[in-house]
Amino acid sequence: MDMANSLFLSTVVLAACLALAAAQWTPGTASFYGGPDGSGTMGGACGYGNLNNAGYGLLNTALSQTLFNNGVSCGQCYTITCDTSQPGGHYCKPGGTSIAVSATNLCPPNSNGGWCGSGSPHFEMSQPAFEYIGSVQAGVIPVQYQRVQCKRSGGVRFSISGFNYFVIVNIQNLGGSGSVGAASVKGDKTGWIEMSRNWGANWQPITGVGLVGQALSFAVRSTGGQYIQFLNAAPAWWQFGQTYSTNQQFAY
Repeated sequence: MDMANSLFLSTVVLAACLALAAAQWTPGTASFYGGPDGSGTMGGACGYGNLNNAGYGLLNTALSQTLFNNGVSCGQCYTITCDTSQPGGHYCKPGGTSIAVSATNLCPPNSNGGWCGSGSPHFEMSQPAFEYIGSVQAGVIPVQYQRVQCKRSGGVRFSISGFNYFVIVNIQNLGGSGSVGAASVKGDKTGWIEMSRNWGANWQPITGVGLVGQALSFAVRSTGGQYIQFLNAAPAWWQFGQTYSTNQQFAY
């Protein structure tokens, strides 16, 4: 990379970090689900399946519809703190503790007495995450939250499902903005094929071209605007139901 491009990338990354650092706290509410061990949070509307295998772990949350944004927010990260200044704040853990969580699910509109469908920002957190900031005796607590940069272990992962000419790719473990804005796929016998969001973090080619038996490359643009090509991410002998890891990661 030449000096001009290096300087441009550094400037963009710095700007993204400063924007996140300057993010304003926003009021919302939070509840919990999934049990004390968090096992009930596995799966969900983003399609990640086992959250430990996908890179998200137990510190996760379901989002109300207003935050979920039809799956665009899948994988995004939030720092949440209990708000002692609001009614119900006496259920906050002392010391003003905050917790960073990843968005992995949609909170059904009728969940928790309708809080998830109220039109206000609501987080239905895993119980292990919720217990960092509030008492489980509360049910619902007032919170302040802000969107933050995601830090992931390892590279981006591609989990492939479907059959024959119907290929679904779940794009996982994104750092930086945490979420996918656009994606394409390329076989070693095809050009780049645009993909569309099927649901959650699942993407599919917009044309039903045969990709079985070809090494697959993926191009992903994060919602933060960073574009990365993951060349030969899946070998020619890839199989449905398998996940393929890379050593490349997003910074913003």
